[in-house]
Amino acid sequence: MLRRPAPALAPAAWLLLAGLLCGGGVWAARANKHKPWLEPTYHGIVTENDNTVLLDPPLIALDKDAPLRFTESFQVTVTKEGEICGFKIHGQNVPFEAVVVDKSTGEGIIRSKEKLDCELQKDYTFTIQAYDCGKGPDGANVKKSHKATVHIQVNDVNEYAPVFKEKSYKATVVEGKRYDSIVRVEAVDADCSPQFSQICSYEIITPDVPFTVDKDGYIKNTEKLNYGKEHQYKLTVTAYDCGKKRASEDVLVKVSIKPTCTPGWQGWNSRVEYEPGTGTLALFPNVHLETCDESVASVRATVELETGHIGKGCDRDTYSEKSLHRLCGAASGTAELLPSPSSSLNWTIGLPTDNGHDSDQVFEFNGTQAVRIPDGVVSLNPKEPFTVSVWMRHGPFGRKKETILCSSDKTDMNRHHYSLFVHGCRLIFLLRQDPSGEKKYKPAEFHWKLNQVCDEEWHHYVLNVEIPRATLYVDGVSHEPFSVTEDYPLHPSRIETQLVVGACWQGGDLHMTQFFRGDLAGLTIRSGKLADKKVIDCLYTCKEGLDLQIPEDSGRGVKIQANPSQSMLTLEGEDVGELEKALQHVTYLNSRQFPTPGIRRLKLSSTVRCFNEAACISVPPVDGYVMVLQPEEPKISLSGVHHFARAASEFESSEGVFLFPELRIISTVTREVEPDGEGDEDPTVQESLVSEEIVHDLDTCEVTVEGDELNPEQEGLEVDMAHLQHRGIEMSSSDLGVIFTGVDTMASYEEVLHLLRYRNWHSRSLLDRKFKLICSELNGRYVSNEFQVEVNVIHTANPMEHASHMAAQPQFVHPEHRSFVDLSGHNLANPHPFAVVPSTATVVIVLCVSFLVFMIILGVFRIRAAHQRTMRDQDTGKDNEMDWDDSALTITVNPMETYEDQHSSEEEEEEEEEESEEGEEEDDITSAESESSEEEEGEHGDPQTANRQQQLEWDDSTLSY
Repeated sequence: MLRRPAPALAPAAWLLLAGLLCGGGVWAARANKHKPWLEPTYHGIVTENDNTVLLDPPLIALDKDAPLRFTESFQVTVTKEGEICGFKIHGQNVPFEAVVVDKSTGEGIIRSKEKLDCELQKDYTFTIQAYDCGKGPDGANVKKSHKATVHIQVNDVNEYAPVFKEKSYKATVVEGKRYDSIVRVEAVDADCSPQFSQICSYEIITPDVPFTVDKDGYIKNTEKLNYGKEHQYKLTVTAYDCGKKRASEDVLVKVSIKPTCTPGWQGWNSRVEYEPGTGTLALFPNVHLETCDESVASVRATVELETGHIGKGCDRDTYSEKSLHRLCGAASGTAELLPSPSSSLNWTIGLPTDNGHDSDQVFEFNGTQAVRIPDGVVSLNPKEPFTVSVWMRHGPFGRKKETILCSSDKTDMNRHHYSLFVHGCRLIFLLRQDPSGEKKYKPAEFHWKLNQVCDEEWHHYVLNVEIPRATLYVDGVSHEPFSVTEDYPLHPSRIETQLVVGACWQGGDLHMTQFFRGDLAGLTIRSGKLADKKVIDCLYTCKEGLDLQIPEDSGRGVKIQANPSQSMLTLEGEDVGELEKALQHVTYLNSRQFPTPGIRRLKLSSTVRCFNEAACISVPPVDGYVMVLQPEEPKISLSGVHHFARAASEFESSEGVFLFPELRIISTVTREVEPDGEGDEDPTVQESLVSEEIVHDLDTCEVTVEGDELNPEQEGLEVDMAHLQHRGIEMSSSDLGVIFTGVDTMASYEEVLHLLRYRNWHSRSLLDRKFKLICSELNGRYVSNEFQVEVNVIHTANPMEHASHMAAQPQFVHPEHRSFVDLSGHNLANPHPFAVVPSTATVVIVLCVSFLVFMIILGVFRIRAAHQRTMRDQDTGKDNEMDWDDSALTITVNPMETYEDQHSSEEEEEEEEEESEEGEEEDDITSAESESSEEEEGEHGDPQTANRQQQLEWDDSTLSY
């Protein structure tokens, strides 16, 4: 392909081109003299979900070196002076960048490089510079503007919902009131701006409830609440922020309604059950004092246990007063003037008693009764120290003298030697001294004025007399007489005295006077002064009462006071909470093994002192009771040998015969045992009874003779007194038997009774003697069974014959000790080294009985044999056609007849053996009995065979063919 050659330029064109080149070269030679210019400060706003910042004023950089308009179309490619090439941001961790939008105009924008979070940072501040494009095409000599400050605020987006601070809210209000505020609910919003982070409103979603909530979350009731209508309200509440966004989860509000607040103790039970043997029992384990929000300065609480109706003011051991003195450590020598009635102590039988206190012996005197104390019971020398103790309950019955105890002339005169009497509310003791060489006034009457004498309550009195002093202890507290009257000693006389309880005997008039009206118990007199305060306290101290054991971390600052009888406790403190903790540890304790069952009244009274005395609360008293349950009653069982025989010589020996050599005393209780597993749900399963042996003391064992009374001239019951004194058991004897008294273990009483011997110095006319033993605990509250023993006397023909038999028959001599063998309640074995040889009369009786039995057996045998022969003759005379084919018959034989025959044969063999043993004394008798035995044994089988044949014969006389 051919090309056309380019045309040549005209001269004019060359001139124009040269001019342009010369002109351009002049413009390009201009210098970059000025810096870009920015506003001093910029303010921007950016939203969390956007990255472009809106600035005020807009971001524009100006430069005086900007090119001319007419040269722009020619010079834009050959010069850069006046253009803005970029912006630079100064600051650390600035999440923004500046970008040039138009270089020629210097316009730019600021945008975020990452996602912004207003909740993390709400605003940013940094500096920015603009720089131009420099000089020439290569951008040399770049100019920068000054640093302008940029403030950017991050606008919030309502991305978070309100959240409540608590999962639920609770409040308690009292009925009948309208509250300005019951409880406040509060929600928060995690947004950063005030518009979206503030909670603008709350709302109760639950319909038809008498409550409202304001914009700040305070809930109040719109009407008076009624506890009877509703005990508790459950409300559902939600919240909204100012962006109208609702809470993510609603909240539950519980408003409990309380009855109208009444100050007082709460959380206590009016009935508290006490099971014997369980130790202490907390009376108020959950008690709380409601003060109705009153400001309390201090509280004083008093707990009272009322036991006046139990026994003699409270629960005590019901042993005899003499036993109680010994248990408390008092020396021996106490004479009991009002003992429990018994065979030997019978002077109190006619007195009325109070039988409602579990054998706690209380005697009632109605102003017409009195008892005379037998002579010899009290041995008292008024010149020596002595002690009188008594339990007394007496009321204000007037101004007459009422005598408790009086010793006066038995006949002729009315002189009172010593007496203890009541005159109004005064207790007076009279003691007239015996004649002496000095005829002068001496102390004779001691007066005590006491409220206890006439308050109709039980009190314990101990009077220590040591002339010229007399000290009175009332409930363990000593009292000195307020008045002492002196008198002359009595005139000498030989008149005997009479001791009376409940009145005073007038020997000259021969009648009683000054009768006592009230209750008495435990009246004793003992020689010697009862100076030991511990013994007096022991006699009075109750076995039940209130106790308080406070842990170290409770009851701080609480003061505690208790009375001596432990029936009242007082607690006082300023801190109500600490007082409540102390009161929760108040317990009831009964240390008796078998306490008296019944009700003990309980009272809690309080006194509250407030800071504002005008509006102080009043706490009503609390009334309840402790129910002491019935203890498991023990069953005291006496067992041993009931019947045995001894030789007459043993009764006459110095040792005598031991009546209870194998006696055993045990005590058991019966308890109900619940079935195991799921038996409680099954009504057909019944509880089982289990007998369990227990250990406790005894206080009395009485041995009485049955039949004729004991004759002290020829017989008696004896025991080693050293063993009794060692064990603290006393014995009193009479014609009816002996009584052992004193609190001791069952094992000790066993040992003492094992040693009890019966002796009879004239046993020739004695065939047998019967005795009865009864033991008891707690003054007769629990009584054993009657254990009877019969002992027979074996008489020998004469001592010489007895000796010859002993020498001729050494097989009857048993040097070793034999134990008792009980055969149907009888023990014929001899526990002593020598056995008793049967008398001649006994041998003759045995032989006669044996011969009679032999003749009866022989007669029966002959009758059966004759009957058998008769039956055989009748059978042979019958026709053979009448024979009955009994090959297919089943014959049933009565097994009882066979057993009776065998049993009778065994009895005969036993009788023969006994006869052979009896006959060892004489050879001819032995041989005769053995022959009869052999004959009987040889012929014993024939009657049985005949009897069986007779049973197998068939009576076919009435059959027809």
